[in-house]
This record gives sequence, structure tokens and C-alpha cells, in this order.
Amino acid sequence: MNAPSAAVQAPERAAPPVTPARAPRGLDERLTAVSAAMDDRLALAALAVAVNTALRLPDVEPVDLADVVRVPAIVEPWRPPVDLYPTPAAAVLQRARARLERDGWCQGATVDEDGARCLYGALRAEAADAAELDAALAVLLETIRRHFPGEETVPGFNDTHGPRAVFRVLDQAADLAHARNL
Repeated sequence: MNAPSAAVQAPERAAPPVTPARAPRGLDERLTAVSAAMDDRLALAALAVAVNTALRLPDVEPVDLADVVRVPAIVEPWRPPVDLYPTPAAAVLQRARARLERDGWCQGATVDEDGARCLYGALRAEAADAAELDAALAVLLETIRRHFPGEETVPGFNDTHGPRAVFRVLDQAADLAHARNL
């Protein structure tokens, strides 16, 4: 059999790395060997950083944010929501919800030091007279008792539940009052 030609022969492989004849035995020798290896790696990394940052970009003018960021010239004031319900008790419940969203909701007081109100405080502030307040409170208490049978009063419900439950109950009470034409 003939030997393959030089063009077909496998390329020569790189020489394997030279290993020391004797591995370091003590802790000091091992630490010295690792330190030398790390120095070589750090030098290589520093060279890579130098190569990667060799391209210098020309000086660029800083961007003026006033040219980029646009804000409304006039901030619109808060507007009350459009009354969806024409019936008086439903409208009171809806306005009370809007007041709680605007001024804040609190527990343990009718009105706190920041102006936030509880359920009863918001209804009392929005009702035009005692008859509207009584009708709204009656529908609200009925709605509360439908979903939370153990509750006895509106302030008791307000103090034991969170804002999500309060707003949900107000919405449902307004729907119920409108359905009953109150």
C-alpha cells in the first residue's frame, strides 16, 4: 500500500502545554502557582480591555432634555365624574365613591387628619339631606349584609375590611339603588 500524499495527511497538532515535572506539594507552593496563573489571566484581560477600548468616539454634545421630554403645558384640574345614576340614593353612593378616591379612605375615624374619610363620612358629606343619607345607608347596609352576613353596621364593615371591598360594595350598592329607583 502506498503512503498518502503530503496534501492528504492530517495537519500537525499543537504541542500540548508544558507541565512542570513536579506538582507543588505544600500550601505555599500551591498559592504561588495559583497567583502566577491569576496574574497571567489578569494581564490577558487587561490587554483585551485595552484593545476593546482603543476605538475612541468623537466628542458628542450632551442632549438637552428640554428638547426631548415633552409635558403638558397646563395640568387639568380634577373633575368630578359624570353622574351615571339619576336616582338620588344611587347618585349619593356614586359621589361618595368618587370622594373616597379623590380624598382618600380611612379606618377608625369619620375623617382623619389628612382629610380621608370612612364610608359613613363620605356618604354624610355627599348627601344633601337626612333622607338621602338614610336611603343610601339602608341600601349600602343591605349590600354589605348580602356579601358579608356577619356585619352589623356600615362603620363596622369599614373598620374590618380593606379599600377594595369598600369600593366594590359602594359600586354594588349604587347599582342596587338605581335598580330600585331610590
